[in-house]
Amino acid sequence: MAYSFISDQGYRVIQLFENQKELWLEKLENKKAPIIRMLLHDLNWSNAMQRDIEYTASNGERVRKQIGKSELNVMNIYVSQFPPVDEYEYRLAKPFVFPQENKTTVTSIILANGKLESGFRNISENLGSDIHFEFQDDYSEQEVEELKKSALNLNVKKIKAEQAILFNGKPLLTYVFIVIQLAVFLWMEIHGGSTNTSTLIKYGAKVNALIYQGEWWRLITPIFLHSGFLHLVMNTLALYFLGLTVERIFGNIRFLFIYLFAGVTGFISSFLFSPIVSVGASGAIYGCFGALLYFGTIYPKLFSRSIGLNLIVVLGINLVFSFTSSGIDNYGHLGGLAGGFLAAGMMHFPKNKKWLLQLFFFFLSVTIVGGSLVYGYHSTSSTVYEDSVVMLAQEYVNKGNYKDAYKVLKDFEQKTSNPTEKTYLILGFVEYKQNLLSDAKTHLHKAIEYDSKLSTAYYYLAIINFNENNFKQAKQNAEKAVKLNPSDQDFSKLLNYINQAQSTGKEG
Repeated sequence: MAYSFISDQGYRVIQLFENQKELWLEKLENKKAPIIRMLLHDLNWSNAMQRDIEYTASNGERVRKQIGKSELNVMNIYVSQFPPVDEYEYRLAKPFVFPQENKTTVTSIILANGKLESGFRNISENLGSDIHFEFQDDYSEQEVEELKKSALNLNVKKIKAEQAILFNGKPLLTYVFIVIQLAVFLWMEIHGGSTNTSTLIKYGAKVNALIYQGEWWRLITPIFLHSGFLHLVMNTLALYFLGLTVERIFGNIRFLFIYLFAGVTGFISSFLFSPIVSVGASGAIYGCFGALLYFGTIYPKLFSRSIGLNLIVVLGINLVFSFTSSGIDNYGHLGGLAGGFLAAGMMHFPKNKKWLLQLFFFFLSVTIVGGSLVYGYHSTSSTVYEDSVVMLAQEYVNKGNYKDAYKVLKDFEQKTSNPTEKTYLILGFVEYKQNLLSDAKTHLHKAIEYDSKLSTAYYYLAIINFNENNFKQAKQNAEKAVKLNPSDQDFSKLLNYINQAQSTGKEG
């Protein structure tokens, strides 16, 4: 019966007592399957059996706490030549519940002469599977020992097979990636600061506008950059725990491919759907989640028993945190998660090739990544592209680099047929700063055509008009700016200054 539980029902040994008369079995991948406790012992009196049931419940409670279950059901099987000589049925009529916690329940069954059919029927009902054996009248000691040995060898073979899947390599590259991102972080801190957007852009952050201009490497370099100490610490801890697990399962080379491929697909997803300047290993780390989910689809029982529940909980917490917090590149996370799953499918597992499945994942990956890049580079009129251009131009403006801001804005204007007021407003301002006043007025008027309530556009037009000594037009535009946004002190100050200048001019 123990051999059958191990070979046919998927159970494994968790306790084998030294006298080999008591055996505990578990089946963790099935949360509803009971723990099995088997005892070979001749039952004489029912009160001794009751004491053993209580002991079994106490031991089951310790097992429950060790494996972290909220509740535990123990199927307690007595193998005895005869049942107890006194009344005992009432002790088995209802399951015994451990009184201290009320979380461990023991259902006891007797297999004895005259009770075999009812015993096997009860076992089958508890397991949801038909369990029955034909018995010989006698067994030699050698037969018994061989069957014991076979059961234990089968259990050991299962454990070794699982270990061969879970431990395919010694982690090395996880530590290498951690060292690289720490070194890069220190370098950026020394050369401008890791939270400085200009520094991040300088050293390879994902900036859509620059990727559109041909700087494709910005889909790779951001994997190793981090913005701020907290960002670095969170990603380093996540990489340490997830990276080590993935590298052990998939081996060094496969882990390298999974990590980098997921990082790139994460930033491709961000490139398509998010305009923000983005950095970090989060996409690659979510790729580790994706690789472990692939592991779960191929080895669902082992996944459930080893890391399944913990992984799903951690992934769920991360996704909820990501989508409820601001300033997080969720598209990069989701792209990395999908990329890790695809990369694991392409590489599969060491010493276990599945060429058709791997080819399917390869062509699927090429189609998705290739299609995404083609779509991304040709969707130059998209809102995501324009937002990225405006953000980059604003960053240049903040540094006083009007030349580069003008270049990126004009390049976008030429590539797209319908820029919006966002582009025309900042382009007009940059042209004003470069003394291209005629062009500045043209673009500021275009911004107003899109949005007649754009007070900032009227403000800049008023400044340009004033510099051209067109006080009348300057006053009109300044008055419109103040009317649209009376709380802005700069608008009010400009209008007062124009009124004073106009008054002084008339007096002169």
